[in-house]
Amino acid sequence: MSVHKDAKRITTQVLQEMKHNGEKIAMLTAYDYSMATLVDQAGVDVILVGDSASNVMAGHETTLPITLDQMIYHAASVVRAAKRALVVVDLPFGTYQGNSKEALNSAIRIMKESGAHAVKLEGGREVRESIERILSAGIPVMGHLGLTPQSIYKFGTYTVRAKEEEEAIRLREDAAMLDEIGCFAVVFEKIPAGLAGEVSRAIHCPTIGIGAGGDCDGQVLVVHDMLGITQSFSPRFLRRYLDLGDQMYNAVQQYVSDVRGRDFPNADEQY
Repeated sequence: MSVHKDAKRITTQVLQEMKHNGEKIAMLTAYDYSMATLVDQAGVDVILVGDSASNVMAGHETTLPITLDQMIYHAASVVRAAKRALVVVDLPFGTYQGNSKEALNSAIRIMKESGAHAVKLEGGREVRESIERILSAGIPVMGHLGLTPQSIYKFGTYTVRAKEEEEAIRLREDAAMLDEIGCFAVVFEKIPAGLAGEVSRAIHCPTIGIGAGGDCDGQVLVVHDMLGITQSFSPRFLRRYLDLGDQMYNAVQQYVSDVRGRDFPNADEQY
């Protein structure tokens, strides 16, 4: 029997049981109440309030500009919608790196002011102290390794990470460390599928892949990408389930035409 069918609310414990039972975890992003309501009702296990909101909601080139206050605003909107899914919120750039006390304060603000269930941080050993301090306060933490978008200016490119052995070894070590100190899950972004599968089998906590192959314990996509709302972004790992951008464009064009042609509203659409 499915672990999560009878669960009123998905918890970190449920995700661990899903991994143990070989059930795949479905995760999607959401940033507002209306979208999160649909995503939650459709059965997604985890909703990520990602700092990708900086790209898809605010139009920035990178995730770096989004602020903690803005993340809390988006997260609170999603939490009000989610009746079943676990809601995880990204700590934005500059709110946890190099200062574990600030990291804890940032995480506490997200939990208190948005009502979210967990936070996500990018990085391995370099953010260990921040993660441990957040965990010590009883706040669940999801890790994130591989391509870490907040470090895009260091990488210089969005290419696949950990293809070379030195970086692959570091990723293995960092994943084991995140698992050992108590992260409830780890995201692997744009790393070789073989490496992701190997590490997923080696650590106890669930792994969530985005461009990391089918052997991760779950998958995540940006909802605007998989629905075809954002059409300029077409990486190899993305499967588009709708061309909603085209449908919305056509619908708006039809609305404009109907208004200008005096077809809308008709007799049945007025009082």
